[in-house]
Amino acid sequence: MAAPELSKGRLKDAMNKGAVLWRRGKQHKRLRRAQADLLPGDSLELNYDEQLLQRSCEPALLLHEARGYSVWFKPAGMLSQGNEWGDHLSLLRYAELHWQGKRQVFLLHRLDREASGLVLLAHTKQAAAAFSLMLQQHKIDKEYRIEVKGQLSDELIAKAVLNAPLDNKACSTEFELEAYCEQRRSSVVRVKLITGRKHQIRRHFAQAGHPVMGDPAYGSGNKNEQGLMLQAIKLKFICPFRKTAMEFELPKHLLQLQI
Repeated sequence: MAAPELSKGRLKDAMNKGAVLWRRGKQHKRLRRAQADLLPGDSLELNYDEQLLQRSCEPALLLHEARGYSVWFKPAGMLSQGNEWGDHLSLLRYAELHWQGKRQVFLLHRLDREASGLVLLAHTKQAAAAFSLMLQQHKIDKEYRIEVKGQLSDELIAKAVLNAPLDNKACSTEFELEAYCEQRRSSVVRVKLITGRKHQIRRHFAQAGHPVMGDPAYGSGNKNEQGLMLQAIKLKFICPFRKTAMEFELPKHLLQLQI
């Protein structure tokens, strides 16, 4: 839809939700208000999708706040960060609005839009650099809880790892069976990622014949009214500033599946 066909109210709404990008050379940012002075060579890009702009989701929850970082619960349906179509349904923007611009917000790692769970944010460049290095060096333990189709074989349970290459790159997914639910004909599994390839957990378990329930992209016969049954439930690390052991676990009332 061309911009002249939009009402002033719709344009303002699109700008407020991050759908207008301002570019000047290599610089670019979201233009929230029509108060910026444009120079020759500047460009404005409007990515307008009325259905996307009208979407909503559950709010994120702040679970822990420290000077340099915070831990949040990201609900299913919320992006980790925005895209060219806007950022009003993103954790990053939610955190920015929470602190009303008084604190910087840096995204350190991502969760798929369909997934929910714990996400770590940094609030200074120093903290962002420190935590990013820790992630690269695998010094932040991340644990997930998933529900997969079917009953895992004794052989697979004993193996306790899926390590088929993804995208021609080595990767490893360690797991432990928590429970098998006969009524649901599904298994609840705790997972630790040794590497972090795109959709690694979802792809590995689909390849093993046990796709994650509710996964819209991988596997078959795994539809689920509750959505994607994948949650990031635990974060463990040594605080790079206080040098103390920190551990965060998703509160029980936020778990997708109670067993």
